[in-house]
Amino acid sequence: MGYFCSVCKSDITDAEFNYSMDRYEQALCRQHQKEVTNHQPSETSKAPPYSSNPDQSVNFSKRDSNFVENMIKGRIAETLIEELFLSLNYSVFRYGMENTVPGIMKLLRGVRSDVATNIRRMPDFVIQNNKNGEVFFIEVKFRKDEVFTSEDLDKDYPYENCYFVVVSKKHIKCITYEELRTGEAVTPTSKNYLGNRKEFELDKDVIIQFCDFAVKFFSVV
Repeated sequence: MGYFCSVCKSDITDAEFNYSMDRYEQALCRQHQKEVTNHQPSETSKAPPYSSNPDQSVNFSKRDSNFVENMIKGRIAETLIEELFLSLNYSVFRYGMENTVPGIMKLLRGVRSDVATNIRRMPDFVIQNNKNGEVFFIEVKFRKDEVFTSEDLDKDYPYENCYFVVVSKKHIKCITYEELRTGEAVTPTSKNYLGNRKEFELDKDVIIQFCDFAVKFFSVV
């Protein structure tokens, strides 16, 4: 099974992968491991050379704070959107594999394979409008800069009927895969607000309330 750096996508060895996962909880090449280490407190010990010798024990206690922070922000954004649709009388089902097989995303982090890639791409939710029975794929993204474009997607992204809900510190916007493919994007000045999606028949007052929640939760980001 091949591994690659989660930052620069360069191939890494099994030993580099195992060391990086233990120390930083993400797959990094040696260069990006150094960059993370340089941002850690000075008492952090120097990383030892890679070795397959089981007798060499190393204290892998440091975590990649940026990864943890981004993970938390993503989970807050997902919960925000989940509760929004529940408040609007939608049925909401968590769809991503990480929700049905706990820990699988950590296991697959940095793994290069078709199966791992497809699991990472799975939308976060399936929602159903209880008024008319319509069903939608929803993928939630938190973007501090309020920018989401086609460049953020893989070229062969398989869920062509997916809706991307983009949460920022001020707004909740929504764009479809088809719109992204034709060149549209979510930006700070774009008007593609979630409340404007006629497919969902949403109450804009409820969305405004949840936007206020987003401001409260992410104001210090």
